[in-house]
Amino acid sequence: MKTHQTLFQTLILSGLVGAACSPSVSHANKDGKIQILTNPDVMTAERLPDFSYAGYNHGVGEIPMAKGKVIDVTEFGVTADDEIDDSKAMLKALDAAHKTKGAVIVQLPKGRVIISDILRIQRSDIVLRGAGSSLDGTDLHFPRPLQMIDKTDYLDEIREYLKKYDKRQREEDKNIDELFSEYSWTGGFIWIQKEGTRAAAYLEEKDPAITVLSEATLGTAGARKVEVSNTEDLNVGDVVELQWLNREGEGGPLLKEIYGDGDTGKKIGSHHWTFPERPLVRQKTEILAISGNTVTISDPLLHKISDEIPAQFAKWDHLTNVGIEDIHISFPASPYFGHHLERGYNGIYLTSVFDGWVRDVTFLNADTGILSYNSANVTISDITTNGDRRAHYSVHAGNVHNFLIENLTVNNSPIHSLSLNTQSTKTVFKNAIVNEASVLDQHAGANHQNLFDNITLNVDALRDKNGPYYPIWDGSGAGYWQPGHGRFNTTWNLKVNIRSGADRNEVVTLRGLEEGPSARLVGVSGNREFDVAYVPAPYSERINVSMEDVPSLYDYQLAKRTQR
Repeated sequence: MKTHQTLFQTLILSGLVGAACSPSVSHANKDGKIQILTNPDVMTAERLPDFSYAGYNHGVGEIPMAKGKVIDVTEFGVTADDEIDDSKAMLKALDAAHKTKGAVIVQLPKGRVIISDILRIQRSDIVLRGAGSSLDGTDLHFPRPLQMIDKTDYLDEIREYLKKYDKRQREEDKNIDELFSEYSWTGGFIWIQKEGTRAAAYLEEKDPAITVLSEATLGTAGARKVEVSNTEDLNVGDVVELQWLNREGEGGPLLKEIYGDGDTGKKIGSHHWTFPERPLVRQKTEILAISGNTVTISDPLLHKISDEIPAQFAKWDHLTNVGIEDIHISFPASPYFGHHLERGYNGIYLTSVFDGWVRDVTFLNADTGILSYNSANVTISDITTNGDRRAHYSVHAGNVHNFLIENLTVNNSPIHSLSLNTQSTKTVFKNAIVNEASVLDQHAGANHQNLFDNITLNVDALRDKNGPYYPIWDGSGAGYWQPGHGRFNTTWNLKVNIRSGADRNEVVTLRGLEEGPSARLVGVSGNREFDVAYVPAPYSERINVSMEDVPSLYDYQLAKRTQR
């Protein structure tokens, strides 16, 4: 299997993509204003979701400064810079932290701490804090991959799934025919997961029963009030999961709600209708008020709720106020064996968290810096990924809602540098700078209503018979989860700097690989003139025009919501 960029080049050269790509339709900018923000007719015709609820506490206020009892890991035997493995001492410190009542801070020392075991976090109100994210701070060094040290049964379901469906990496030219690694998109050395929860569903026969708290009967997309059948099992302050299921098959109305009516550009994959008892859309939210049979939730409804498109409130087990901060996480400069063959040099595996954060963390030689699943209202900020070898993801957002990933700098070469993955919603990548392998990955699987915001990509242009181009948007992912995304995924203020491959007087075409319907593309500029070819054609304006007036849509919407 080729890397995605090589695959795209192959399709272009064979004529399979070029003919299908259609340029976006750019809307006129009257008086220099952004029409989708200021023109009532455009605003009515072209829905733009409110992304400002992403992040810790729905983006309102700062991430809290950690308070609580300090568990100093050096008191349990952890010694930095002695070249001795500190796994046993570190696990003792974590065990003490889990047994401590009230909020707790697990404090790491300055220097290199060598660990060859998984550091599990399974409680709320805990912060794992180092002495800084540079090599002069706290360097958590993991010399061996998960493939060597993971002896647990946590990933047995995915192992069984990979074998049952013969999920293999096949690259005939490299003599590769190997089963996918279970660590390609799961697991991490700092493993956050509430005991008894499931990060993602693989085998249908292992799906746990859903505890339905109430049927949702009426609601308007973008509103925060929901009519329910009864409120007996609902309480103010509960954090629940609002679920939409597609029980209507291939042409179900929920699919039209996600993808529109016939404008996807390609057939909707079978996973959207072959699991009718699995929620297709999951919105994790807090109940703020109950009045009669009307429930007010903490963030806007992703979709309408009606007789045609019903929903349900379900119990959701989770952790709260979990933080990871001020750490350098390093792995050895080991060989890279290929896509889906990663051995498990994964930094943080963040699952089942509501209101949490990861901040000021640097990764060196990671297969993936951060993998995230089954979580919501998390801020991931000031992250750097470094390393000379190929990687899978920098920061991955899958099965998550209201994630804010800001100030991410990608210096290594991941296959998916910025990745919106399966069933991610209202997730925002903001202020990212990608210096290598620049891709905006919309990874299929009903991911929709997500935002790439104020992103800078440094790229080397490719060239075919039509001139210089670069595949910016990569709708990868399995065919059974296509299209690449649902409606209203938005790219706002994309800055592309061409380092080579195109003369200054040439127009560079920025291409997508069969993405998804009703995308919003506002603001593309850089050091060349650009055309955009995105499938299907998105709503588009401000191509080759700077975005100095509204550089960040997230900031603009947050300021408007909070009247800052």
